[in-house]
Amino acid sequence: MPADPSPRGAGETPLRRAADTTRRAVPNPEARGSGTSAVEVRRSSRRRRTVSAYREGDRTVVLIPARMSEAEEQRWVTVMLDRLAAQESKRMLGDSELAERAERLAGQFLDGRARPATVRWVTNQNTRWGSCTPAEGSIRLSHRLQGMPEYVIDYVLLHELAHLLVPGHGPQFWRLLEAYPRTERARGYLEGVVAADRLPQLPAARTE
Repeated sequence: MPADPSPRGAGETPLRRAADTTRRAVPNPEARGSGTSAVEVRRSSRRRRTVSAYREGDRTVVLIPARMSEAEEQRWVTVMLDRLAAQESKRMLGDSELAERAERLAGQFLDGRARPATVRWVTNQNTRWGSCTPAEGSIRLSHRLQGMPEYVIDYVLLHELAHLLVPGHGPQFWRLLEAYPRTERARGYLEGVVAADRLPQLPAARTE
């Protein structure tokens, strides 16, 4: 199902292909370690304000209005990739899959040195994203991560795996995470979630 941030115009669907649509491939920031290797942006003068995206084989197609600037295009490609990834992560990663993912990440970024005894989701961590008990080799991830993009979950997993090797958050610890290419992006995503949670809630819209 396409990810779409706003209501579509009348008669507009992802399957509609206008004659004045232009297409071009753009770099995919999630290509590394992902089954999706390419992003294709399709601009259409008939699309006024909606942006949508969907998977098409090994590509991600992002549909945008033709009038968008290059900067707006880049921003929306990132937003839509995150939304698709979040939708897909809701359908995966039970405890066993989480443990398999941790093993893969440890092998890829920590030379296989971090070997957790258990990796599981928990529902009692509301003030932190993950925790680790090195003496037991146990890693626990907050259920609040479920539904977030895979690269964010991978970052938190890798963060806790690194704690099996280095308990604190000193320079040696952060050096371990330098190999993961999306560390800063994942940290920014989580900081944005925390900031949004602190915003005052708007009153519900009135309905007639």
